[in-house]
Amino acid sequence: MNDYKLELVSSNTALWQPKKDASRQIVVMMSGGVDSSVTAHLLREQGWDVVGVTMRIPVACRTDKRGCCGADAAFVCGQMNLPHYFVDITAPFNELIIDRFRAEYRRGRTPNPCADCNTFLKFMLIWDRVEKEFGIKYLATGHYAEIVHTDNGTRLRRGRNHAKDQSYFLYGLPARRLPHFVLPLAKLTKDEVRDIARSINIGVAEKPESMELCFAGEGDYRDALIDGDKPGDLLDINGAVIGTHKGVAHYTLGQRRGLGYAAGDPVYVARIDAEANTVTLGTREEISYRSIRAGEVNILIPQQLQEGQKLSGKLRSCGPTHSCKVIEAAENSFTICFDKPQFAPCPGQKLVVYNDTEDVVGGGTIESFQR
Repeated sequence: MNDYKLELVSSNTALWQPKKDASRQIVVMMSGGVDSSVTAHLLREQGWDVVGVTMRIPVACRTDKRGCCGADAAFVCGQMNLPHYFVDITAPFNELIIDRFRAEYRRGRTPNPCADCNTFLKFMLIWDRVEKEFGIKYLATGHYAEIVHTDNGTRLRRGRNHAKDQSYFLYGLPARRLPHFVLPLAKLTKDEVRDIARSINIGVAEKPESMELCFAGEGDYRDALIDGDKPGDLLDINGAVIGTHKGVAHYTLGQRRGLGYAAGDPVYVARIDAEANTVTLGTREEISYRSIRAGEVNILIPQQLQEGQKLSGKLRSCGPTHSCKVIEAAENSFTICFDKPQFAPCPGQKLVVYNDTEDVVGGGTIESFQR
């Protein structure tokens, strides 16, 4: 990773002043949404000295139609009389998020830029930068997951409300940072968070939740971000040409809509061959697999990611966990076998595994799969 020079710029007059008790100083990553705003409020009420930090993404990616807004973050910090800083992440965001996003789709893979943003930007570059600038070791976000301190170490655990659980996006947190990571919303529902925001009269209480990428516009974001994509052959599972696809970057494994092909039984994208510029369709059974290998891994509980270990795995942020067993564990990869076939694992997406107490054992980027 390049040695990026990240500059912190204050947005208000409440400049950070070092305190004697560094154990009660914390940086809150603030997007301008209700979750991070309430996070800052709760921590202040608990006696923390809070500093708000907001990522300033490239100008070409900014939009006022998303849930992320630096102006709102600065305003909320002003209301709370908290120091607030912008950190310009243009260079690393372009390289580690945008360029990676484009490259993955061009390879026929399905990236997860939100997880990558947490891993590479928030948990590595920005955390290192604010620790160096302010001497603050603690960092908090408004994610719905839980940090649990046990006799065997600190654990990242699924949120109490599984429908809102966001631990999947946080698996890339370096293990050394776990004891200093704080998640105040772990035991709250979204409605409860909004109620708190209303009770303290902050202006983002009714702000809609954003479910889209912060750097893309409305509609098919791939149209705007990926150019030079060429049409090619649409194939059936036996390799026969059945139509024309509009470019491999417009498809993801398991996709059913927008295929430009009508069949008697439901068909899905089964394979994407970027080199041959072909997209293959198949039935649900033909694209379901048990054995899945992940690379670019981050392991939080190494002693539990061992061959033969029974865990549960999650292939999609909004999907359930399913029982599985570790069949191979290497230095930068692991392979698990699910008890039952899983529909359309997508190379480029994340595979996150949990133990029986729902702690994140580790995760990585899906690379390959077998039946």
